[in-house]
Amino acid sequence: MSLFSVNTNVGAMVALQSLAVINRELMTVQRRISTGLKISSPKDNGAIWAIAQGQRAESKAYDAVIASLQRGQSAVDVGMAAGETVSDLLMQMKEKMVAMFDSSLTTASRKALDQDYRMLRDQIDRTVNNAGFNGLNLVGPAATARGVQALADTRGETTVDVDAIDLSTGGTLLAGVPADLTTLNNLVDIPAITAAIDNVNASLGRLGTGSKALDTHLNFVRKMQDTLDASVGRLVDADLAKESARLQALQVQQQLAIQALAIANRTPTLLLQLFR
Repeated sequence: MSLFSVNTNVGAMVALQSLAVINRELMTVQRRISTGLKISSPKDNGAIWAIAQGQRAESKAYDAVIASLQRGQSAVDVGMAAGETVSDLLMQMKEKMVAMFDSSLTTASRKALDQDYRMLRDQIDRTVNNAGFNGLNLVGPAATARGVQALADTRGETTVDVDAIDLSTGGTLLAGVPADLTTLNNLVDIPAITAAIDNVNASLGRLGTGSKALDTHLNFVRKMQDTLDASVGRLVDADLAKESARLQALQVQQQLAIQALAIANRTPTLLLQLFR
């Protein structure tokens, strides 16, 4: 092929090919800068993109685990608040009960103490029956109480469990606590209400341990999610400092390629001078 041909301009073809390559690289760099990603689609690097997508799915699944753990925390917190109230009510009931053994009390005073005692006992049931969160009540009657089974992993295979406890007046923890103060036996009733207080406090301790377990696992899951996100970033995030330098270099190369193409396109016109 002749280098002096008006039909085929080899120089222009070479310059045009070079300009096309530079423009493609320039578009790639501009996409990386605008998205912040060096791999934003399968065509950039199919294998790395697939790995990154899999890890993104895993990280997204951890959102469901976190939400489940947080719901469990809320349910346990509500249960503990109710349990603390029950413990306080039992202490007030014990106070009324002990006061009844004062032989100097009048009949009216005894009746008032009994009414107060009954009211406090009824308040226990009102408290535990209304201690639900999102349909989950950890301290209600055994027939309706449900424990927490929060998700612990993204496969749904393991859970963080917190068992329910029955703090109602009909439950085993408060068994033996008299319904009123009309007939009392200090050898039976005072030890019974003392045992009930101890049982409730011990159960609250177990709820506290369960709440701590939920909190500990929640922190672990958040760290796992952060680690996954950082790992994905290392795979697909662009080095913007490097891409910025590359952008400037490609812009210079583009200008040079355009100049080279312009020169190559003028070459055939120089052949006209041979015919003068």
